[in-house]
Amino acid sequence: MTFIWPLMLFTLILVPLLIIQYVSLQRRRQRMANQFASLGMGQNAGMMKQPGIRRHIPPLFFLTGLTILLVAIARPQTNVNLPKIEGTVILAFDVSGSMAADDMKPTRLEAAKAAARDFVQRQPTTVQIGVVGFSDSGYSVQSPTNDQQSILAAIERLTPQRGTSVGHGIQASLNAIAVGKGQVSHLYSNLTPQPTASPTPVPKGTYTSAVIIMLSDGDNNENPDPFGEAKTAADRGVRIYTVGIGSPAGTTLHVNGFTVHTQLDEATLQQIAQITDGEYFNAQTGQELHSIYDHLDPELILKPEKLEVTSLFAGASILALMIGGVFSLLWFSRLP
Repeated sequence: MTFIWPLMLFTLILVPLLIIQYVSLQRRRQRMANQFASLGMGQNAGMMKQPGIRRHIPPLFFLTGLTILLVAIARPQTNVNLPKIEGTVILAFDVSGSMAADDMKPTRLEAAKAAARDFVQRQPTTVQIGVVGFSDSGYSVQSPTNDQQSILAAIERLTPQRGTSVGHGIQASLNAIAVGKGQVSHLYSNLTPQPTASPTPVPKGTYTSAVIIMLSDGDNNENPDPFGEAKTAADRGVRIYTVGIGSPAGTTLHVNGFTVHTQLDEATLQQIAQITDGEYFNAQTGQELHSIYDHLDPELILKPEKLEVTSLFAGASILALMIGGVFSLLWFSRLP
């Protein structure tokens, strides 16, 4: 337990002073009673029932209530595990040319964007969402934020590009997470970049609230190795949920006047999910995409937070004072 105003705890010095004063008063009363008894004035009084230890109970409650009240003045606070929906979600879209195919209406990419928009609008403000696009390279469209309008605008800007590099998509997503955590600078320069040391792997679970939702419809045909990048994500505790769009058997699509044969690399997406403790889904219709997003809501986590408990202490002190007052009135028809 900690205190917002710890200096106020010095007022507890009053408690032992009051105890000393109370003991002194009781001793003085005892001396006066002995004096009256020696003069023969206490004979009738001695025949009356003495309160005994009961006379100390009301003052004890008053002293307890006062002590708790003095602690309350220091504004105590304690760590409480509060359940919250919180985390960082990166929406990583494959924007290769085949995503312009119209086997999902109006196109694969537009169907994916519609499902993502619905997902974003259902999230609380405690969830930070970023947007990444990847084709033969990966790039961040929107760093993690809880500004839903910015996220929706970033999704809207996605357009089909060229090839498919799942590894670049994972790289760009991890960089976006690092930006969201303040670990990467936003500064740009025309100077030749200097090589940087490889990031130190962290134990699994360090960033359990960070996840990547990766949508892809094609075969990975570009470097880097997606499994190596997935291992990097696992080292940082980031789970990847992969969503395959289309058929593993392959299909022939007509895109912008060209005939394109595309085949979903389902095995790669499944292995990426397995390496990172995520999950793989397959969607062949827009409705299935929406259904998948229903299962991807960020988890409810317990997060320790400092909670001020002054009111609890104040209530306990009032209760102790009231109990002491009731006992005193019932037994002695007065307050101590």
